[in-house]
Amino acid sequence: MTPQPRPGTPAPPPPAAREGAPASLTGPRTPLAPEPLARWQRPALLALLLVTAALYLWSLSASGYANQFYSAAVQAGSESWKAFFFGSSDAANSLTVDKPPAALWPMALSVRLFGLSSWAILVPEALMGVAAVGVLHRAVRRRFGAGAGLLAGGALAVTPVAALMFRFNNPDALLCLLMVCAIACVLRALADGRTKWLVLAGVCFGLGFLTKTLQAWLILPPLAVVHACCAPVAPRRRFGQLLLAGLAIVVSAGWWVALVELWPAASRPYIGGSQHNSFLELTFGYNGFGRITGNETGSVGGGGGRPGGGGWGETGITRLFSSDMGGQISWLLPAALILLVAGVTVLWRARRAVAAEQAGQRAEFLVWGGALLMTFTTFSFMSGIFHQYYNIALAPYIAALVGMGAALLWRRGGRSAALVLAGTVAVTAGWSFVLLNRSPDWLPWLRWTVAALGLLAALGLLLPVRAGVAERKPAAARKEAAAGEGLPVADGARVAEGSPVVDGASSATGVAASDGVPASGRVSVRARRRVAVFAAGLGVATALAGPVAYTLDTVNTPKGGSIITAGPTVQGGMGGPGSGFPGGRMRARNGGVPGVGQGGAAGQALPPGQGGQGRMPGGTQGAHPPPQRAGKQGQFPAPGTRGRQAGRPGGMGGFGERGAGRMGGLLNGSKVSDRAKALLEKDADDYTWAAAAIGSQNAASYQLATEKPVMAIGGFNGSDPSPTLARFKEYVADGKIHYFLAGGQGGPGGGRGGSSQITSWVAKTFQKVTVGDATFYDLTRKG
Repeated sequence: MTPQPRPGTPAPPPPAAREGAPASLTGPRTPLAPEPLARWQRPALLALLLVTAALYLWSLSASGYANQFYSAAVQAGSESWKAFFFGSSDAANSLTVDKPPAALWPMALSVRLFGLSSWAILVPEALMGVAAVGVLHRAVRRRFGAGAGLLAGGALAVTPVAALMFRFNNPDALLCLLMVCAIACVLRALADGRTKWLVLAGVCFGLGFLTKTLQAWLILPPLAVVHACCAPVAPRRRFGQLLLAGLAIVVSAGWWVALVELWPAASRPYIGGSQHNSFLELTFGYNGFGRITGNETGSVGGGGGRPGGGGWGETGITRLFSSDMGGQISWLLPAALILLVAGVTVLWRARRAVAAEQAGQRAEFLVWGGALLMTFTTFSFMSGIFHQYYNIALAPYIAALVGMGAALLWRRGGRSAALVLAGTVAVTAGWSFVLLNRSPDWLPWLRWTVAALGLLAALGLLLPVRAGVAERKPAAARKEAAAGEGLPVADGARVAEGSPVVDGASSATGVAASDGVPASGRVSVRARRRVAVFAAGLGVATALAGPVAYTLDTVNTPKGGSIITAGPTVQGGMGGPGSGFPGGRMRARNGGVPGVGQGGAAGQALPPGQGGQGRMPGGTQGAHPPPQRAGKQGQFPAPGTRGRQAGRPGGMGGFGERGAGRMGGLLNGSKVSDRAKALLEKDADDYTWAAAAIGSQNAASYQLATEKPVMAIGGFNGSDPSPTLARFKEYVADGKIHYFLAGGQGGPGGGRGGSSQITSWVAKTFQKVTVGDATFYDLTRKG
């Protein structure tokens, strides 16, 4: 016979509570919908989104046009629907950027509505960041509760590289949002088995392809495997759903690819980044497998397939923890890996009574964990072009695992869970100390504070466990001791060993109470609960202290150019683990004014990553070097930059604003004077292109200043065969180009189209016009 509760006895807590879930996280769970928001949860979510929005919008216009390469394409798309569709770098459609155009579309529509400005370009990116935080919160909350969702969303919001890229106009912001949406849809499909969610995930992956080609499909294999193994439908239907999702990917991405490939090449812009005017070549070569192997035709230089990497740093399992990468993304990476293992282990031993719910939680760990491990492994070992800001792709996966794992162990309780949580806090605090110690002159007190408080939080989580062990006594002795203290003893009421119980309700601490300890009136149990709650809060605060400090530094520092990083400069920014170059301490900060930087001696053509402001492939930080002064070495800070490079003569030479080296203007734009602007604007409407320049960054600066089309010869690197010398001569003969901007040699080799040949022909044929520091050739007047 089932015993009946005595009258007046409270109803037993739900199963989650009996396992140790805190009151704030208990309540009925269903696999189809999240629990209703409690009174405190909706304001907490709103506060999270408002703080995220304020963080990402703060001083946003200080970065100017940010990456002028993409801003120029946005300006072109706001003027021409054809340029909008193809992602052309200018409104006259000479060639496209080296990515598909989806990331440009929201910004171009914003500029069409509000006019060309920094805010019109960058606000859509910031709003994408807020949306990503909101979607991640909901995806995690569905099975793990509001506390887990808030922790995951907050961790994403303050990840330094996320704060960096959601305030910048590279494609990575939209890609991150689409990947979060895709995983959220996959999780819904795993929860209720409905096909529509998997099809929506396929649409997200298709749009991701139109944002950054094959990188969007990096996490497809683990997600497909998890769905094939764990979806709550028959195996035949699982595979049918996967086929439909694959069809959705092909349709949502393939329509644009098909139109571009079928469009007559003579009436569309050249496909930037390719060597044969083919988007498929761009997809599978320069932007595809070339990134993995390092064999990137037309690139500025990569690993070249060499073992251990090359110009973009040493490859290996520690790459993302290195001096160049660690402060961008790795703050919570050890914690995410620990909690992934712990979560899967705990849920694999799920009791049958709650097996369905815990199987769903396990599948979600596998989804987020598979995405993390796949991306982490690829980024660690790819030999091609790899910039620090690519790590934004990892940010939502890390944040989700931290929120889910912490909530799961917190709920479960017991000594093992408390030990794992305490160890995670200790490891995170220790790693934060290491990362902060790489910038010893920046907030020196913070690293010691984080280490001390992290140790205190870990001990606080362990203290109740030790206290519970110490209190174990024979039952009679415990009863006698309790009576002697005047504490009430329930009639035979006992709780299971290892269950965190406080006054008959489940504790939020995850800390063991003594076997047989009365369930009410235990002051020591209440005290231990308070200690653990305080320790848990302190642990979260210390874990996020370093990322928050880095993020605040990031949002207060203007960013510009093609290669940017978050946070302060670090020791061993070049030459640290995984950098691939010798080096020392870098003091230069991300540029105060887009388009200017610093470097070393004139004419030095050093490998990518050496010298100058701008975190180059080897690992320095900031914008990019300005024109060099012949015959001198050392520091030449440009106006508006913050700091200098200490203890290292020389620099990149040509990587800068019309620098003297062979890659001048490659990674950053030029400062356009009022006189130069007036020169190009005069009679500009009589020409298809107001000017032409080698490399997209050079062209972008003048196009943004004048809002007139400027042809980028050779594309981004100056190495694309567009236009050829013969074709350029035709444009000049037809009177379509007014000026040619001198300076800038493009990327290695000058391209098959011969941008160097065009430069030589122009210099020999036409009259030179000097306006301030800028030199033009008037293509309507022969010399």
